[in-house]
Amino acid sequence: MSAYVIIPGIDGSDERHWQSLWENQWGASAVRTTPASWSMPDLEDWVAAVQAAYEIASECDGQVALVAHSLGCWAAAQWLDRARPDGVTAFLVAPPDPQGPAFPREAASTFLDLSARPLPCRSLMVASDDDPYCDPTTSASFAHGWQAQQHLVGGHGHINADSGLGDWPAGRELLRTLMDR
Repeated sequence: MSAYVIIPGIDGSDERHWQSLWENQWGASAVRTTPASWSMPDLEDWVAAVQAAYEIASECDGQVALVAHSLGCWAAAQWLDRARPDGVTAFLVAPPDPQGPAFPREAASTFLDLSARPLPCRSLMVASDDDPYCDPTTSASFAHGWQAQQHLVGGHGHINADSGLGDWPAGRELLRTLMDR
């Protein structure tokens, strides 16, 4: 059996976001992170929230998949670098560029100096070729730094609720393929 840790970006994922739709479908096998600093993200708070959600998710005997979006990708990567857990996969969608012009520098100042270091697990990074928060060249450099497989999609912006993806069946298939490897 698999369990899922849902790691949204700033302000969480609303009910139209594919992460929320997947969480509803997965029911009790999904655990959402709950940092105290949703709107003014603090890296340590977000990493601790990943740890807390992982502890709950790992109670089921099976694989745990981190399902991260946007700033949640950086929280997941930092947690993985510190915790180095076994039996985890990382599905990282639309990581923002902390050095990019659209990054919320004031709100997420503790995320500014992060760099992509090799992840200790199977991982897939999905990015869009027109994401306003990260250009394709930079997202490719993150995938390389994380040693994650990269999947570039066309024309989906920040791959969020505003992208009109609904429950994003193509993303579910990418996650399934990653978990089955």
